[in-house]
Amino acid sequence: MPRWKALPEELDPQVREFAGQLRRLVDRSGLSVAALADATGYSKTSWERYLNGRLLPPQRAVVALAEATGAQPAHLTTLWELAERAWSRDEMRQDVTMEAISVAQARAALGWDADQAEPPAKSARFTKGTKPAPAPGATPLPSVPQQRRTDSPSAADFPEWAAAAAPSPAEPAPQGPARRTRRGRTLMIAAGAAGVALLGGAAFLLFNPGSGTAKKAAASRPAAAPSAKQVLPAGVRCTGAGCVGKDPEAMGCGGAHAITPSRGRAGRAVIEVRYSKVCHTAWARISRAAPGDQATLSAGGHSATARAERNGAAYTPMVEVTGDPAKVAACGTTVAGVKGCSRPVPATPAGAPSEARP
Repeated sequence: MPRWKALPEELDPQVREFAGQLRRLVDRSGLSVAALADATGYSKTSWERYLNGRLLPPQRAVVALAEATGAQPAHLTTLWELAERAWSRDEMRQDVTMEAISVAQARAALGWDADQAEPPAKSARFTKGTKPAPAPGATPLPSVPQQRRTDSPSAADFPEWAAAAAPSPAEPAPQGPARRTRRGRTLMIAAGAAGVALLGGAAFLLFNPGSGTAKKAAASRPAAAPSAKQVLPAGVRCTGAGCVGKDPEAMGCGGAHAITPSRGRAGRAVIEVRYSKVCHTAWARISRAAPGDQATLSAGGHSATARAERNGAAYTPMVEVTGDPAKVAACGTTVAGVKGCSRPVPATPAGAPSEARP
């Protein structure tokens, strides 16, 4: 009979690899589950859940197992971090699925249709575009058809309109001195009108000296060029204000696109600020913490808080960062009341903050 049960089929590959590595270390050491519980301080029931893939062990239990079996704690901790991220993603997907199921059950209990946007009681009485039903016993008013107005005056009522609108016959062109007199009169009228226009323009400039300069400056000012839409790398799904309140891993802002500009401790818990230059966002990450320890990040008028779960780690949603990410700080508070904040990480020769781990 095999010593270990088969791991669940729906288990994430990284969690499956981590559980298999724990089993191999226990087998190589020759310890039983009961002996492992005595050596690490965690119960036998807990280790059965950890080794069978039903629960992810906390980081302190992993370090205790490494010490009991003679393995390298650093290597085992790296595998645990990868499994913890995969486990967190699975929990988020399960929460979304359970929420959708709860909403569907609530609608079914209330008698809503799946494709109905509003309750039937509301749509039956107040439907947009319909007239309210008359009250019982009320006498409906007769509808008056809209009539075309015919009291407007026409040309038949005023015969002189037609006479005024009729084209007048062409007058014979004047001949001789009369034609020259009319031409000279036209030139004098045009010259007088031009003089009046010049005097009016001079008076306007005299009483409004800055208007011409302002118009010239406005005309010479170049029009603002339309900003080109930023092209995001493959897998990145948001940037700037569009990322506020969203999961950095789900939006593709973490991983290779993120650095750690500041880090600190609150008791034994590690508090880090993670910054993505591509997404222009930051989030706080807490690890090696006890369940209930929390980390808070504030920037750009937004704040986010994450509370460590049973695996001892968590990270907050994203906030927008428009300035220097090294000035963004995250603070943590343990369940025992110990507080601590992150501090800028010394820059490497390349100019980027040094990274202790990916």
